[in-house]
Amino acid sequence: MRLSLVSWNVNSVRLRLPQIEQFLKDNDVDILCMQEIKCQEHEFPREAFEALGYTHIQIAGQKGWHGVALVSRIPFEALGTPSFCRRGEARAQAIKIATENGDSAEIWNFYIPAGGDFPDREGNDKFDHKLTFYERLTETLTQRGKDKPLLICGDLNIAPGEFDVWSHRQMLKVVSHTPIEIETFGNFIAAGELHDPFRVSYPNPEKVFTWWSYRAADFRKSNRGLRLDHILLNPGLMEMVQGDIVAEIHDRVREWERPSDHAPIQVRFEI
Repeated sequence: MRLSLVSWNVNSVRLRLPQIEQFLKDNDVDILCMQEIKCQEHEFPREAFEALGYTHIQIAGQKGWHGVALVSRIPFEALGTPSFCRRGEARAQAIKIATENGDSAEIWNFYIPAGGDFPDREGNDKFDHKLTFYERLTETLTQRGKDKPLLICGDLNIAPGEFDVWSHRQMLKVVSHTPIEIETFGNFIAAGELHDPFRVSYPNPEKVFTWWSYRAADFRKSNRGLRLDHILLNPGLMEMVQGDIVAEIHDRVREWERPSDHAPIQVRFEI
């Protein structure tokens, strides 16, 4: 069974619908996991995705803000909403897909809070909210069996490595790459023994980004990006993978008219 999965913070699914449709027409995608859809379930453009063959849809929407959605050509079982967000915002969803040999794998799609403007848990509740989300997720992964196949994806809002940011030295003081966030992300990875296929396809010291600010008139020229979006596989899923994992950042989509500030990221592999 071939699996092609894309994660993309679309920054409003209704506003970006033409770009999303074009991307899905241009690329072979089985499952699209979206973050920051910025709509409620009844406002989601379900018919547009169904017309493209994505007839299996799960939406966790919220009025005006946040929200995640998953559209798939592959049938899936919807699982309960993970309870990692202490504010109860629409930031998480989980499904289970079955493979052709009768095995199954879970997919968790997250839009983890950005964390506000300054890295202080006591003085900035948004930052505490972010770290609490990670701590709850990490605790769950610690208790969850590593042999149970799992893929985690989404806008995780931390650029964890020196080469995941445009300037390691300058970004150490900026939320998304501060020392406590780097440590928190490392604890999360260790708890799940998670594999990052993008750092195989784009090995260090190559700098790779998935997000560029709208403030830059020419994002290519300034290239002050961050790798905030991730697709990660646990040991149970890695055991199922046959051959290599192809991991790709579609940064050219960031050049399109009225783009999201995030680029889609994709993995393709056989299980």
